[in-house]
Amino acid sequence: MSEDTHRQVTIERITNSHYTVTNARGGTITVGTADSADFSPVELLLTAIGACTAIDVDILTSRRAEPDSFAIAVDAEKLRDEKGRSYLTDIAVTFRIRFPEGADGDKARALLPDAVKRSHDQLCTVSRTVELGTPVTTRIE
Repeated sequence: MSEDTHRQVTIERITNSHYTVTNARGGTITVGTADSADFSPVELLLTAIGACTAIDVDILTSRRAEPDSFAIAVDAEKLRDEKGRSYLTDIAVTFRIRFPEGADGDKARALLPDAVKRSHDQLCTVSRTVELGTPVTTRIE
């Protein structure tokens, strides 16, 4: 794997069910259970889906006009199957983006549906991976 394609984060325990995640560039976040203010792993997954598509859509539309407001909500239902295995269903990404009046805002508004579709169908690595159902391998070293 080349450095251009390989991605990695490292997770280190702070206390029981509370962790620091560090990326290769030195950025950090804390992760915990839903009992704390930290983001839970499920919330991070929803965040990753929303942030990935937000970046795509922002890059494509803001070339035409700077948005007046830009918000994305990501919702899902957390369920358990008959064997007690947890999973998410009905993941929905809702865009709430407003552009200024005028020709540039009109261009950005006209591009928005295509930008959202392009992000979903082609650009957003996170949602594409979730939809493809990529296997996850675990190892113990």
